[in-house]
Amino acid sequence: MAHLKPNLPTKQCLICNRPFSWRKKWCESWEQVLYCSERCRRQRKQVNHV
Repeated sequence: MAHLKPNLPTKQCLICNRPFSWRKKWCESWEQVLYCSERCRRQRKQVNHV
């Protein structure tokens, strides 16, 4: 059985600029996912208000 994780799509987080990979929980909304974590998503609000 092949391990397919190296073939997952990746994106860059808009806040921390780190790459992150597709997750099963994002299967329906991968196009809308912009941040690698909840922490980065929360920081977005702080960055926009400064």
